[in-house]
Amino acid sequence: MPKYPLIQFFCLVLCLAWLNACKHEQTPKPRGYYRIEFPVKAYKQLNGPLPYDFLIPVYANVTPDLLNPDQKEWITIEIPRNHAQIHISYKKIDHNLPQLIEESRSLVYKHEQKASSIDEQIFIHPSSRMYGMLYTLKGNAASPMQFYLTDSVSHFIRAALYIKEIPNYDSLRPVIKFLSEDVMKMMESTEWKEQHGR
Repeated sequence: MPKYPLIQFFCLVLCLAWLNACKHEQTPKPRGYYRIEFPVKAYKQLNGPLPYDFLIPVYANVTPDLLNPDQKEWITIEIPRNHAQIHISYKKIDHNLPQLIEESRSLVYKHEQKASSIDEQIFIHPSSRMYGMLYTLKGNAASPMQFYLTDSVSHFIRAALYIKEIPNYDSLRPVIKFLSEDVMKMMESTEWKEQHGR
């Protein structure tokens, strides 16, 4: 007869409980993303030696377009906190408005393979002689928003938002939503500095 029946019984119960606990199947947890802190929305005038002007976020920096140094009216708006850039190009219209519009459209549709959809929204503001198109790209495209604006006689401006991260629409969605307000503010506040004869 065993000397310590109570201890042996307790060990047996403990082993059975431990074996039973191992039968519980583990389920993987969904992948999480880092929490992103956004600055408070505030805007300032671009105020540069350019033929156009618009409002930019106060948390943005403006630099010349380093890839096209001969184009003095092209700029890059950097938003370092969100690893984003808005590339702005400007061209004077010289009886070539249809070509400029088609070039802008074709640059947007180069992202068609990665984008799940491309939405086009016409922009018309007759009192300020501003006409254009806003393109919103959904999916894993490198550029989630682009637009062009023109007065249809002298000025043509094109903008493209790029986020310098691997395109993953789900993880970048909060950043895209935050920056899209800035792009819309730029578009809606654009003015031409030079008056053209009309």
